[in-house]
Amino acid sequence: MNKTKQLLKIYQKMFDALGPRQWWPGETSFEVVIGAILTQNTNWSNVEKAIKNLKMADKLSPEGIYGLSVTELAELIRPSGFFNVKAKRVKAFINWLFSRYEGSLSKMFARDLEVLRSELLSVKGIGPETADSILLYAGNMPTFVVDAYTHRIFSRHELIPEESTYDEMKSFFEENLPKDVQLFNEYHALIVNIGKMFCKPRKACDPCPLKDI
Repeated sequence: MNKTKQLLKIYQKMFDALGPRQWWPGETSFEVVIGAILTQNTNWSNVEKAIKNLKMADKLSPEGIYGLSVTELAELIRPSGFFNVKAKRVKAFINWLFSRYEGSLSKMFARDLEVLRSELLSVKGIGPETADSILLYAGNMPTFVVDAYTHRIFSRHELIPEESTYDEMKSFFEENLPKDVQLFNEYHALIVNIGKMFCKPRKACDPCPLKDI
């Protein structure tokens, strides 16, 4: 079986077992961007609390956060953990957004994908996974997001080498799947759920929908 057929078979098995994931949750693209930065090193329930605080304070907008001090922002996003570090990261993104794109996400997402990805990676505190999450989930741009779950699942099934880097894993999916935003979105969300539910450090293979691939 070629790699494309194999990857699509894996996708179908996950989708049949778990159904659509409706990920990334967010009422606006900007909310998705902030969530992608805040979710580093924490679970989503904590991010939701931080986003709720920003909404309650009427600060969940580029202009709203731009007008906050780092200290004020840190207090609002406290539930997300590492809040002082994350406040600096969010502010670094916002300051960059205003200096480069006049605070406009629509102008930002009008850029070429590879150019914009490179620009995002130059912002302090935004690594490959966060950049790709912003591009895919907030910008609807066809870039594949990989993470620790991706590495664990696909290296255990010997589809990628154990020593694969982020970019190598990303290329593996992008070179062997149709370049489709919805497919990339759903595929990554399903991988995360399989990782959380079954493919843990201590495996739960018997109930896993991928046990026979």
